Amino acid sequence: MPLKDESRNIELASPRASINNDVFGEIPAEGPNYRDIGWMGTFVLMLKTQVGLGVLSIPYAFDKLGLIPGILCLLGVALIATWGQRIVGVFKRNHADVYSIVDTGEKIGGRPGRELMGFAFMLYWICVAASGMSGISTALNAITLHGACTAIFVALAAFFAFAIGSIRTLGNISWLAWIGGLSIFAALFTLTVAVGLQGRPTEAPKIGPYVSNYKLIGNPTFYEGMAAINSLVFAYSGTPAFFAIISEMRDPRQYKKAMLTCQCTMTGIYLVVGIVVYYYCGTYVSSPALGSAGPLLKRICYGLALPGLMVSTCLLIHYPSKYIFVRALRDSQHLVSNSTIHWITWLSCTFGVTIVGYVIASTVPNFGSLVSLVGALLATLMSFQPMGAMWLHDNWNRRERGIQWRIGVSWSVFVIVIGTYIMIAGSYTAIVSIIDSYTSVSGTNPWSCADKSNSVDLD
Repeated sequence: MPLKDESRNIELASPRASINNDVFGEIPAEGPNYRDIGWMGTFVLMLKTQVGLGVLSIPYAFDKLGLIPGILCLLGVALIATWGQRIVGVFKRNHADVYSIVDTGEKIGGRPGRELMGFAFMLYWICVAASGMSGISTALNAITLHGACTAIFVALAAFFAFAIGSIRTLGNISWLAWIGGLSIFAALFTLTVAVGLQGRPTEAPKIGPYVSNYKLIGNPTFYEGMAAINSLVFAYSGTPAFFAIISEMRDPRQYKKAMLTCQCTMTGIYLVVGIVVYYYCGTYVSSPALGSAGPLLKRICYGLALPGLMVSTCLLIHYPSKYIFVRALRDSQHLVSNSTIHWITWLSCTFGVTIVGYVIASTVPNFGSLVSLVGALLATLMSFQPMGAMWLHDNWNRRERGIQWRIGVSWSVFVIVIGTYIMIAGSYTAIVSIIDSYTSVSGTNPWSCADKSNSVDLD
C-alpha cells in the first residue's frame, strides 16, 4: 500500500503520461483524463446518482404499503439492485470494451439489442433529467415563496444543468458530487429531526390532540401498491450509470468496494428517513416528504437540498450526453483530444439533451405521473432484466454446472421475471394516473407560471 500511495504522489507531481483504454483508446497526456476517479469519488458519484428526489417518496410508499411490508419491499429492491450492480462490475471485467448498458445490449442481442437499449437508455435519462429540472423549479418556488414564474425557474434549472453537465470528465465532476451529497443529507437530517420535534405534521388537523396513525400493515389497492413499489424501484434506479462510472475509474478493481459502500449507505439513509418520517407523520405524510415539516422548515429543507438537486440534474444530463459523444467519436482521435470537432460535438450533445429535457419538463402536465411511468417502464428495463441477461450470457455455457450454477440461473431468471412484472403492472397503473391527470381540473398547463411546490408529486 505505501508503494501504491507513493506512486500516486509521483503521478500527481509529474506530467500525466498517456493512458491506454479499451473504450477511449490512447488517451494523450494533453487530452481530457477519462480515467481519473478514485474509489471515494466513485462512491460519491454512485451515491449522488441514486439519492435524490426518490428518497423523498419513501415515507409515502411506506404509508401505502404499511411499515413492515414497506421495509421488506425496500430491502428486496435493494438486494436485487445491489446484485445487479455487482454484475455490472463483473461484466465490465469480462468485456473491457463495454462503456454503457447499450453496449451490453449489443453483446447479448446484436444490433437490434443495441438500438433497443440505446433508445430506452436515452429516453430514461432524459426524462429523469427533466424531472430534476422540475424538482429544482419546485425548490426555487418553495424557497422564494413563488417569487417568479415557474417557467422561469425551469429555464434557470436547464441553463445550470447544461453549464455544469458539460464538464467533460466524471473525475472533475466528482467534487461537485460531494457538495451535492452533503447538501441532500443535510436536508434529510433536518427533515427527520424536524418531524420528530414538531409533534404535528403540516397536513394533520390543526385542532385537537395529534397521535400518529402510522400502520404496521397497510391495505393498499393494486394501483396504490404498484405506485409505491414504482417509487422504491425508482430510488435504486441509478444502475445504468455505473458502466460509465467504472469506465472512468483509475483502478476498476476497487469498483466492488465503492459499490457496496454506496448501497449500504443509501439503504441505511432510506430506512432511517422512511421509518422516522412515516412514524411521526402517519397518513399525513407529504410527497415529497420535505413538505411534512411545516412552511418554514420546508423552505429551509429545500434550501439545503437545492445544491444536491442541481448536482443530480447535471449528472443526469452528463450520462446520456457522454453516451452519444462516445458513440459518435469512438475510434477517432477527436474523442480524446482538445480539437474543435471534439468541443463542438461534446457541447452539441449536452445542449441537445438539455433542450429535450427542458421541453419535457415544461410541457408535460403533472410530471410526477410521467416520471412514475418512465420509472416503471424503463427503470426496471435498465436495472433488472439486463443484469439477469448479462449473468446468463456469461455463464450459460459454463462447463461446470453444479449447485452454484443452478442457483445463479434460478436467481437470474427470477430477476428477469420480477422486473418484467413490475414493468408491465407499474406501467399500467402509471398510465391510468396520467389519464386521470389529463381529465382532472387541477392538471398543469404547459409552460405554466403556477406554483407547483405545494401540489406536484415528485416521485
